[in-house]
Amino acid sequence: MNLRGIVAVSGRPGLFKLVGQNKVGYILEGLDAQKTKVVANITNTKLASLEDITVYGEDEEIKLADIFAKISAKGSTPDLKGDLRAYFLEVAPGHDQEKVYASDMKKIITWYNLLKDLPLFTEETPETPGTPAEVKLSEEKAASDKKQKATGSKASASAKATTKTSAPAKKASMTSKKGV
Repeated sequence: MNLRGIVAVSGRPGLFKLVGQNKVGYILEGLDAQKTKVVANITNTKLASLEDITVYGEDEEIKLADIFAKISAKGSTPDLKGDLRAYFLEVAPGHDQEKVYASDMKKIITWYNLLKDLPLFTEETPETPGTPAEVKLSEEKAASDKKQKATGSKASASAKATTKTSAPAKKASMTSKKGV
């Protein structure tokens, strides 16, 4: 299953294929029937690659591709309005039932229903790093993860290193007072 280049965008429904990148942001193409192209701004939009998404597990995290493979082997998906917990226990055994919400399960099943008919779903994941935009997205994610870990450990050190910034000098008053 090749999920490389397929992303979920914060604040937008559905899934998108990462087409390229320009100065402003990432160029995305919708996976729905309309194939609309969208530019997602780099500064205020978060992209999550389906290849990197995992589900909380009791022992270890479960990859989304593994869950999709089990859903595919099962053959059918349940109605999204019903209780999904029993179905999800079958396709993702060992998931953390306290951390994985019903909305997460609905989202995963909806994503599966979008992807199952695409040719990407049946091909193998290539060993090549991908398009330049995909490589940059994965590098940015790794850098942000590294930055979050680094800021957590340096929080006490940075508290001591803060310095005061000086305020701009006040403008001198041009009026003079004559003494008595």
